[in-house]
Amino acid sequence: MRAARYHEYGGTETLTVEEAPDPLPGPGEIRVRVAAASVNPVDWKVRSGDVRDVLPVDLPAIPGRDAVGLVNTIGEGVRGVRVGDRVFGLGGVTGATAELAVLSAWAPVPAAWTDEEAAGAGLVSVTALSGLKALGPLAGRTLLVEGAAGGVGSAAAEIAVARGATVIGTASERNHAFLTSLGALPTTYGAGLAERLADLAPNGVDLVLDAAASGSLAGLVEIAGDPAHVVTVADYRNAERLGALMANAVNDSTFLAEAGALGEQGRYVPRIERSYPLEEIARAHAHSERGHVRGKIVILV
Repeated sequence: MRAARYHEYGGTETLTVEEAPDPLPGPGEIRVRVAAASVNPVDWKVRSGDVRDVLPVDLPAIPGRDAVGLVNTIGEGVRGVRVGDRVFGLGGVTGATAELAVLSAWAPVPAAWTDEEAAGAGLVSVTALSGLKALGPLAGRTLLVEGAAGGVGSAAAEIAVARGATVIGTASERNHAFLTSLGALPTTYGAGLAERLADLAPNGVDLVLDAAASGSLAGLVEIAGDPAHVVTVADYRNAERLGALMANAVNDSTFLAEAGALGEQGRYVPRIERSYPLEEIARAHAHSERGHVRGKIVILV
């Protein structure tokens, strides 16, 4: 199969497209013929070697954790899916940006989602849902999403709106129209946030989800009034110090199915900033590394 790979840790120059061995699914896994995969910050953090102490990988490695495609091989013990089904989902820390990928969690793709949208849904939807569920019921509550224009933040904002929350999202002014399209009330981040929130939410903010890791967590706890009402999916070091909740991405088919159900209802659509062909994997990683991505970056395989 053709795949993007890197043979050593380093910058985008380590990425190449070449022939690689076909992967085989183990028990409880499936293999898909990939239509598209997404680029997440964890992909280039792993590729650079910056997180090798906590997320080591065997080299050469194929970047990518989530993908969409048609099932072509089913591992031992798997039920409820057939060869030819169109699914989106997650595999390991690496392995998705290739013609064939193994998934350990998956769900049917909503009919209305394009391949690009489905490719962008896996990791961000399970991360967003993990954070939102840690906060408890959302209906009738006011939720602040810090970093609401990014992949996880935009998913969290739209899903929370679908769950009945009033959502306020922080982002730069250029992304305020984007936040409005998600159903969120936009505001800028940084100094003076509490004062701006007083105008948008006169009765206060009930819950906070931090998807930015911008160093603002202490201020977010102060805004919420209780660290138990704040969850971060990005700033674990400060969360432990402050007593805020922490949520991680998990390969959970239940979460994927929940995101897919919202997609079928037209209440959640993964937002894609740009798609790149497989041959331009290095450009896609460079784009992600520059930051300020609105939604997701996707690789068409």
